[in-house]
Order: sequence, then structure tokens, then C-alpha cells
Amino acid sequence: MAKESKKAVDFDKIKANLGKEFKPVQILDNDANVVNEDLMASFSDDQLVDFMKKLVWERALHEQTMNFSRQGRLGFYAPTAGEEASEMGTVSAFKENDFLFPAYRDVPQLIQHGATVTEGYLWSRGHVKGNKFKARALMPQIIIGAQMVEMAGAALGLKKNGEDAVAFAYTGDGGTSQGDTYEGMNFAGAFQAPAVFIIQNNGFAISVPRRKQTAATTLAQKAVAAGIPSVQVDGMDILACYQVAKEAREFAAAGNGPVMIETLTYRFGAHSSAGDDPSRYRTKEEEQPWFDNDPLIRMRKYLTNKKLWSQDQEDAYIEECKNSFKDAIKEADGVEPEKVSDMLKNTFEVPTPDIKAQIAEFEAKESK
Repeated sequence: MAKESKKAVDFDKIKANLGKEFKPVQILDNDANVVNEDLMASFSDDQLVDFMKKLVWERALHEQTMNFSRQGRLGFYAPTAGEEASEMGTVSAFKENDFLFPAYRDVPQLIQHGATVTEGYLWSRGHVKGNKFKARALMPQIIIGAQMVEMAGAALGLKKNGEDAVAFAYTGDGGTSQGDTYEGMNFAGAFQAPAVFIIQNNGFAISVPRRKQTAATTLAQKAVAAGIPSVQVDGMDILACYQVAKEAREFAAAGNGPVMIETLTYRFGAHSSAGDDPSRYRTKEEEQPWFDNDPLIRMRKYLTNKKLWSQDQEDAYIEECKNSFKDAIKEADGVEPEKVSDMLKNTFEVPTPDIKAQIAEFEAKESK
């Protein structure tokens, strides 16, 4: 009788260790304690205050924009409360000539990269002028993950042109379950393109929790198969998000190929202004630790202790920001609405015969 053969592979052991090499980078912990003195030492007081102002700016943008949305003055809007550190920290690390590929929740980064708030509001309304910004970026992508393929191609173009620039793109945790994200990473890895993939793991793809989307222990490890180095970062720590993105950009720009960053953050509210109800798929017990870990609270506490920030400063800056957003919506209101015929004319550079016929049909209706 033959002896039972010894196993060649211990799959149980391999599975148990998947993703264990990832430990989120952090500079300020949940209680605003410095946990990496060396990295903290690289920030000046002015930089720290500027980061706080960026957090406050985005939270104010979220609140005022939600008000405009409830008033029926905007179209689609994806709330960003809770993700300010992830968004403002990462986008601040890139340069003006870097090429941004945002998703629909990334309008704040688009504005920080050079678009105006007015253009952001026009984009929400579906107006073509919302896409005519000076920022080196594409308009926010609605198709989940599609921007990752576009970004990989642009990154290769930057490499071929010999530009000292990178391309960077954002998607959520659900975006990593889309084929486009894998294709973009594989392409960028194969061609060693200067691309930075930023995955904002906010816990949910609309109502689907991250644990039900994928069995991967981390999302960062999904880049490994494409030969891309990846990292997790505390997405509620704006300083850590900035530092990791800065180093990722430098690595990619130096000709070392792409990088993937997974930011561990949380979406405080609904998926969109369209009206999904988070209380139907999340519990208060689950949410509360994240609310306690609000990125603004963490940074505010640290700066207040250093006597660099005060509530009076914050209140005054919030008022300043919200007034500027009110001016922006008024400016958007002053832009002539697009007609259906205009939209059709903008669909293709050279309209197809069918679209030409539709243009003529709607122009006849609009002239009455």
C-alpha cells in the first residue's frame, strides 16, 4: 500500500498570510498623537495650517453643495464628507503638469488641481462648459473604473513624450472589482508607465460592503499581480496621505513605473444626492467609530494643541468658503443653459448622419 504523499503546497498557510505584509502608514493617530516623528518633522507650521484649511474647505464645499442640491440647483452630486484627508492629502502631492483622471466623487480634487468651483457646478448640471477647465485633467468619469484605463494610456503618453509628469487617477473600493481597473494596472505595469492608482477604500460600493465585493485581504495587494508596488495609508490622516502620495509621485516620475495607494477612509453619508439611505445597509454601531475618527477632528486637535489653530479661525474660514461657493453657483446660474441640439452637436467632432438629422429636428423645435 502506497504511503500518503507529502503535500507540495500548503494552501491554508498561504491563504492565512495573504495581505499581512501591509500595515497602513500613519503620522497622526486617531487621538492626534504623532506616531512618526521623523515624517512629522518634514512639515512646517505653515504647511500644517494649509492642510487644515484644505480639510475645512472641502467639508464646507460638501455642506454648501448639498444645500444647493436639495434646492434643485444641481444635477448629480457625490458627497465627500469623511474623505477629505484622503482626497486633499493625495491631490496636494501632485504638480500642475500632472494629468488627473477623477471619478465622480473627485470634483474637490479637480478644483484643487486647477478647475473652478463654478465649472464643478456646471459639470454637475451636465453643461459642456463644466468640462472646459484649464486644469490638466479629464472630466470626472461616471463609468466605474474606466478612468484607470484612460489614465494608464495617458501615463504611457507622458513617458513617450519625455515629460517630467505623471498621470494619477482615483476610484473607490468598488472600482477595484471592475475589470477596467485590472486592465489599467496591467497595462501600466507592462509598459512601466508613470501612473499612480489611488483607491479610496470608503467601505461601500453604494450599498455593497467591501467585505462582500472581494475576498482580498487588502485592496493594495491587487496591484501585486501587475508588478506594481502598493501601499495602504490611513485615509483619515491628511499628513500620511500627502507623504505617501508625494513619494509615490516621485517614484513614478523617476521612471520606476506605476504605484498603487489604498487609502483607508469612510463615506459618512449617502453614496449620492440621488437619495440612497445608508441606514438601510449600515448600523450606527458600525458608523460611530468612523465619525469619532473624523479627519477634521484629528487635525484640529493637533493644531489647537500647538496653538496654530482656533475655532474662531475655523468659523471665519468656513464663512469665507461658503460665500465663495454661493458666488460660484450664481455664476453658474448666469451661464446660458444648453439646448438639446447643442448637446447633440457636442457628441462627435463630426456628427453622424443620424445625429445630423436629430440636430435639425431639435433646432426646428427650439426655434419656435
